[in-house]
Amino acid sequence: MSDDNPHSSRGSAGKSWLDRIASIFNAEPQDISDLQDIISEAQARSLIDSDTKSMLQGVLEVSNMRARDIMVPRSQMATIDIDDTVADMLPILMENNHSRYPVVNEDKDHIEGILLVKDLLQFALDPNVTDWHLRDLLRPAVIIPESKRVDALLKEFRQKRYHMAIVVDEYGGVSGLVTIEDILEQIVGEIEDEHDDEEENDIKKMASRVFQVSALTPLDEFNETFNTTFDEEDADTIGGIVLHAFGHMPARGESIELQGLTFKVSKANSRRLVQLQVIRAKEPVESEES
Repeated sequence: MSDDNPHSSRGSAGKSWLDRIASIFNAEPQDISDLQDIISEAQARSLIDSDTKSMLQGVLEVSNMRARDIMVPRSQMATIDIDDTVADMLPILMENNHSRYPVVNEDKDHIEGILLVKDLLQFALDPNVTDWHLRDLLRPAVIIPESKRVDALLKEFRQKRYHMAIVVDEYGGVSGLVTIEDILEQIVGEIEDEHDDEEENDIKKMASRVFQVSALTPLDEFNETFNTTFDEEDADTIGGIVLHAFGHMPARGESIELQGLTFKVSKANSRRLVQLQVIRAKEPVESEES
């Protein structure tokens, strides 16, 4: 007698799917390498897609990382001096486009606190408000050692609701900083903000000679905008041209000059360039004929 129960086949299929997952874990992984093999096998069996695989592998990698492995190095930290005026700060804010900055006293080993750009706006936009000092706007700086586990740091970020930590070496000197975005990008890949996903913002003018340019900007669009002659047979994007010129994967802050333009890496990860700052050279001043 045939079984006409419509739930029977679904139950069988569900059991089969669960059995497939269980069979993968029957090997009883002994270390992270075994877990990575299991994740790869899960993708091969179409139990997870490639994005899920990458995310799971990112979680495993983070569990072995320390703050020193993902921090922005001291040399690439964008900071503000405690005695800076709003006029002093604006070029730094425009160049880096961060939401928060460490504020230092004389040098980067003396961190006074963290400035949130939103806290500065009411003073920057109202020239009549003069009775204030930068020190009054600062949030406390969180200090962590280079050896801090990244997974533990992420937990602290979430529980204590802060977004940036200053990394110090064994002697107490500042060696870099870590943000919550730096950790999440290790898991889910590059996180693009609301300005990165709009096609019309591939090239954004920041100042008279300064532009923010997505590394994925098509080369023909870049050539047309900057009147350059980069060969489209060499690369499809301006990021490809810059990467080839460097000859290695550049870190944030590295720069190179090509065809009269200075290209500074403003955002990158271990796999690709993300965002470039492009600076046009000053035009020579023509002398007037007498």
